[in-house]
This record gives sequence, C-alpha cells and structure tokens, in this order.
Amino acid sequence: MENNQELLKQVRAKATEWLGESYDEETRAEVKRMLEAEDSTELIECFYKDLEFGTGGLRGIMGVGSNRMNRYTVGAATQGLANYLNETFAELPEIKVAVGHDVRNNSRLFAEIVADVFSANGITVYLFDDFRPTPELSFAVRELGCQSGVNITASHNPKEYNGYKAYWSDGAQIIAPHDENIVSRVASITPKDIKFGGDKNRIHIIGEDIDRKFLDEVKKLQLSPELVKKHSDLKIVYTPIHGTGVNLVPASLKNYGFTNIIHVPEQDVPSGDFPTVESPNPENPSAMAMAIAKAKETNADIVMASDPDADRVGCVMRNNEGEYVLINGNQIVMILLNYIITRNKELGLLKGNEYIVKTIVTTEVIKSIADKAGIKMYDCYTGFKWIAAVIRDLEANCRYLGGGEESYGFLAETFCRDKDSVSAICLMAEACAWAKEKGMDFGQMLAQIYMENGFSVEEGISVVRPGKTGAEEIQKMMKNFRENPPKTLGGSKVTTIKDYADLNLTDVESGTVSKMDMPTTSNVLQYFTADGSKVSIRPSGTEPKIKFYVEAKHPMSNLEDYANAEGAAKAKIAAIKADLGI
Repeated sequence: MENNQELLKQVRAKATEWLGESYDEETRAEVKRMLEAEDSTELIECFYKDLEFGTGGLRGIMGVGSNRMNRYTVGAATQGLANYLNETFAELPEIKVAVGHDVRNNSRLFAEIVADVFSANGITVYLFDDFRPTPELSFAVRELGCQSGVNITASHNPKEYNGYKAYWSDGAQIIAPHDENIVSRVASITPKDIKFGGDKNRIHIIGEDIDRKFLDEVKKLQLSPELVKKHSDLKIVYTPIHGTGVNLVPASLKNYGFTNIIHVPEQDVPSGDFPTVESPNPENPSAMAMAIAKAKETNADIVMASDPDADRVGCVMRNNEGEYVLINGNQIVMILLNYIITRNKELGLLKGNEYIVKTIVTTEVIKSIADKAGIKMYDCYTGFKWIAAVIRDLEANCRYLGGGEESYGFLAETFCRDKDSVSAICLMAEACAWAKEKGMDFGQMLAQIYMENGFSVEEGISVVRPGKTGAEEIQKMMKNFRENPPKTLGGSKVTTIKDYADLNLTDVESGTVSKMDMPTTSNVLQYFTADGSKVSIRPSGTEPKIKFYVEAKHPMSNLEDYANAEGAAKAKIAAIKADLGI
C-alpha cells in the first residue's frame, strides 16, 4: 500500500508539470480532469513512466501523458532526431528527410507535427500527401537522397496504438551507432526545446510521382511475364484490411499483368478504427475471414492481405481437400525464395555471387533450399533493419535475391530496405501462375518444396510475465536455460547450443566452443538437435514476455505423406514444449 501511495505521489507530481504553459489548453484540461478524478487508474497509466524512444522509435497508446503517443512525445522524438541530424550532417548544404504515415487515427496529425518540427530546425521535408505503405517511405528516403525518414505507424497493433519509425539514409530502420546516439538526444528534450513552429517553405508535398517510380521498380522484379500473361485471369482475392495497401497493391498487381483482382469492398475503406476486424493482423485467421468468404464465393486461386502499413503479407491457399487455409510466415518466405531461386536458375541468371537472408528464428528449410541451389545464405537477428544491414555490407559485390522472417515479412528488392507487402504479393501471385503452368496448385507447390528440402512445422509460444516480478522471472528463466541446458528435446539429443549473448557456439558432444560472426550481441539462446529440430528463446524487447520459437523436423517421403509428416512434427513440438516446461 505504501508503495502504491509513493507511486501515486510521483505520478501526480509529473502530471502537474503538464499543467504548465509549455502545454496547450486542451492537454491541460485533460490532465486536470485526470488529477481530479476519484479513480486514479487512468492517471497512473498515462504518467507512471515516459514513453521511451527506443532503437525502433516509439510505439504506444494514443492520449495525453508522458506514457502516451501525443504531440509532445512525437515532438520530442523529432526534435531529438533533428538535433542529431544537424550535428551529423553539419557539412551538407541541405539536410533532407521524408515523412509518411498510415491510416490510423491521428497519423496525419502526427506526420504534420513531425514535418513542422523538422522544418523549424532548418531541415527540408518531403511529406506524403496522404497515407502510404511503409515500404514506399523507405523507397522515398533513397529516391530523394534523404539523410533520414520518419513513418507514423503502429503496424498491425490494435486501433488504440500509434507509432513512430525512424529511418537512416539507406532507407533502413536505424542501427548502431546512430540508434543509441539518437535515443540519448531524444531523452534530453523538454517541451520548451521542441520547435513546433514549422517553416512551410521547407515542406514539399510528394505523392503520385513517387508512387509511379515505386511501382516501376517493383515491376522490374517480375521473373515470368509470359506466364503472367498466359494466366492473367488468375483469381486473386486481396484485402488491405482498411490499410494503406488499398491503392498501391491492386495497382501493382495490374502493373504486373493480373486482371482478375477480387476486392473485399468493406475492407477497402481506409479506417483507423479497423471496423470489420478485432485486430488488423493478417497472421490472425479472424482478420482473413471476410477475404476467405469472398474466395469461397468466387472460387479464387489465392487470397492475400496486407497489414495497416502494408509491410507484412498474409496468404491463404487451398489445400488438397479444397479448403482455404492460412499459411504461416515461414511458409511465405519459403515459397517466395524457392520461386525466386528456381526461376533465376531456369532463366540462367545465377552467376555465383547471389545470396539470401533470413532471421535466426526463421525455418531452417530455407537453408536447405539455398544449399541445394548453391546459394549463400546469411542469418541475422530478428527485424528487417538487420536484413538491410547485410544488404548494405554486400551490395557492392553480390546480388541479393530476397530475404524474410517468420513474422510475415519479406523483402525482394534493394531499392527499399524494409519489408514490403507490395512486391511480396505480386511475386506470390506470379509464383502461383508459375505453379499453375507446371500443373500444380499452391498446396501442391508447398508440399513439393517440403519433399525436396525437408519437412518441418514451426510454432511460436509467448509466456507472459507482467510487472517487475515478471521481468525478474524472465531473467531467471534465461539464466536457468543457459546454466542447465536440456540434454534432449522431443527425444532427440541436443547437439549444438548457440548463445548470442556472448556469441559462443558450443558443440555439445566435443565441448568445443567457437565464436559466431554477428554484428553485435543479443539475448537469444538456441538449441539444435540431432534430428534437425531447433528451439530459439528470447525475451521480448517491447512486451513483458519471453518468446519460444520451436521448429520440429520429420521425414516426408512423398507428396501424399504431407498429413502424416505434419502430425508427427506437431507431436514432436508438443514433446519439446513439455521438455522445456512451457
């Protein structure tokens, strides 16, 4: 009780500061209401901590308070970033940034605040005229020769949230050393430091011209124009789930040559309330329900969706029984990389300097696909900023074919440096046409990939442990897994342990320890077993939970063996979870 009283005292003191002249009248009135309310729950939630500008930017619930997304937290983030840009690029005659936003409530308002603050700090701003996909913002940073970029989006979070993603001059989200440097600048900003008075002469509105250039670049990724022409009437159901893909994805599919794009009219309505879904996340079956219903009604070949900022892609295919089933993020990456690699081989385009990238928690079937084709594969940490870092390191001498992660993200190009549903959806439709030409439907194509490269099933498990005690419990769990690693998982011996906290790779049988080549350390632990199964464990960087990624392998002798292999692999995952105590 004493602790609660102390917290309330601290919260009231912080909230009272928001009654000062640095804050607008509407904000002060809202804070006053919360201070005078009998129930202090809302006051505590809004002020018990500061919404921190982390290495990925900001993300939080919208509202008044230090722990909310509002003009002051957004303004402080932009002022800190502007200060760092003016320091870092002081020798340039002009510093430029691109600013975009998604369809969420307040996204346009926040984007205009960002533009005002940058321009008030002497920085030239290219502001999109309306909502656009996140990958197009990444493209614009590079296309316009900007030093940085900001996109206002909370991706696929619930409607109460908004966010702030910061990009560097290569079009990728910011990594070391700039990330920590910017974080420190933002942390030192007070409301009085924020220059809200924009310079309209420095703000340039962009739109259709960038759209055309972006779509032209996406079209250049096409590998099978003749097959697309032959199967141009492929029945493609697409939904933007009320998000930014509503214009660009259908336009890109048409640009590729597909003529039979079937819409879900209710979900073509851009809305930050996402009225037809509980959550606008295409990896959730419920978010795809209306699109699947449309597919059944029209006998569609494939169903695809993008999330609100159109960087993630969801995909539904028909299985052997004719049912429409959601495929997971690992399978999306597998299908796209297999298609790109195989088609490049068929066209005689492989020169020996090609490579692909995946994150360390993504399926190892991808490594089998790459090895079989003689393509180099790089593993990186979770997040497309790390895939972009590999591209940046290799672009002078090697050719990037594609990369992705299990969380429904794929990037097929280098002109953009963040995951991109626009190009991924076009290539997935093209892969579907390619499979059709070979006498396969999508389900048969996926089964063929498994048969040739090994079958696996993956499952992600999140164990939530809220509060201070929860954070301590998560630390203890990680410590225990490190000090007492399992000897077997799912009945198979643990043969290799990778600990990214110290970059040690341990061969369990010999006890030999070697160092892994990674750009930095990370609190991730992995176990590999003799039968090819893999377990990855990491605490979430943004939520009070510890994440487990389990991949179980099982032999698959023929296409008809798919169901048996799937059942056996799922049973193995259940055994592995029991061994881990989750």
